[in-house]
Amino acid sequence: MGRRPGAVLVASGGGTLLALFVFTAPLSIVPAVTGGLGAGATATSWILSSMSLGLAVALLPSGALGDDFGRRRVFVAGAGVLAVGSLLCAVAPGSLVFVGGRVVEGLGAAAVLACGLAVLGPAFPDAAGRARATGVWGACLGAGIATGPLVGAALDDVAGWRTLYVVATVLSIAVAVVGRVLLDESVSGRLRRVDTVGSLLLAGGLAALLAALTEGRQSWTGPLELTLVVATVVLLGAFFTHQARVTGGMLDPTLFRRPALLSATVGAFVAGAGVTALMVYVSTLLEKGLALTPLAAASTVLFWSATSVVSALLTRRLPAGLSGGVRMSVSLLVVSAGLVPLAFLAPDSGVAALAVGLVVAGVGTGVLNASLGREAVASVPPHRAGMGSGINNTSRYVGAAVGVTVVTLVAVHPSATPAALVEGWNAAVHVGIAVSLVGAAVIAALTAAGRRSRVESPAVAREPAAPRSTNG
Repeated sequence: MGRRPGAVLVASGGGTLLALFVFTAPLSIVPAVTGGLGAGATATSWILSSMSLGLAVALLPSGALGDDFGRRRVFVAGAGVLAVGSLLCAVAPGSLVFVGGRVVEGLGAAAVLACGLAVLGPAFPDAAGRARATGVWGACLGAGIATGPLVGAALDDVAGWRTLYVVATVLSIAVAVVGRVLLDESVSGRLRRVDTVGSLLLAGGLAALLAALTEGRQSWTGPLELTLVVATVVLLGAFFTHQARVTGGMLDPTLFRRPALLSATVGAFVAGAGVTALMVYVSTLLEKGLALTPLAAASTVLFWSATSVVSALLTRRLPAGLSGGVRMSVSLLVVSAGLVPLAFLAPDSGVAALAVGLVVAGVGTGVLNASLGREAVASVPPHRAGMGSGINNTSRYVGAAVGVTVVTLVAVHPSATPAALVEGWNAAVHVGIAVSLVGAAVIAALTAAGRRSRVESPAVAREPAAPRSTNG
């Protein structure tokens, strides 16, 4: 007998919350971490970006491996890898080992996120149940973002920043055990080989991209940066060429003929490049620009992240006839409206100047997260749920890496005074608003195109092979 859907949701939500908790926790304690490790400017950039590198590289391969070799198996293994990475960070003697630990954390979190979302498809096959489940998944995403910086700042105050990674190690082991106990194994039912060439090309291309974005924050004209840009183009071009030619690759290019998947992919990228990138940087603004303590800064961000948790849970109450594309485009418009008050700050602005905007942006973010979770699973065939999840989450974290780079380049001024930092932040928020508006427009156009396509071609071929579940 299969596990109850509620048990699956506990494991999936717990893993998602942990992955985002680990991702965001260091953001409120960057000075403490860099000071303790003796990190310079370049090392600090890598400390902020290294987990994104692991996530981006491993999300799509993890989803494909979960589809073909067992989603529970890959989920549990990912939690174990996350524990190893957290332990490396806890004992790191210097920035090199710490950055390596963060990359390992990203690799493990990728498997947890990709397969944690994919297991919801078999457990909630009906539309109403899936809407409730992805609403909870989106809420856990927001809860991880909300609790990470807050707990990080609190633990740093009480016992030092390394305690955070000891706690993350213990929680990762607990998630591995919960996943092993509560999840049924589910696979696509199609025997396939591992796409080793595709995995290496994708990993190399995304690694080069993330490295170029990180190094480019210092300069774009050096030989290293230019080499990384060329490597990105060559490797990712080779990856997509390989996927178009090979049978049984990790990415099925024909899936992108689906407007719903394209909309979800665009929405995830825009969410990462827009509001998520700004919220990654906002703690720096609050501490260095508005003179808040790390704990006060993390508490202020709760206006956004806690609101997103509530709105994600309430998304299931939206009319069932409201398509995913409409939900995503409208939610991005709401995010844009919430960002407007944040684009006109001054060094003497108080928390009240941010609160309303953060709450409104949080409402839009929560609906967007829940809608992206639903579309990532619903816009692909059931036997490709892991691939859909991998595509969606990869887009989000590549978008976040691009967005953080843009925010850093726009917001950081050579003078480094609070007034200059706030001025740069305001300019970066204007960019974030523009990104969100463009994303809303693109998704609306894709949704309209998909609607016209269904009207013109009502007879759509059915997808074969529902996922096979086995106990154990």
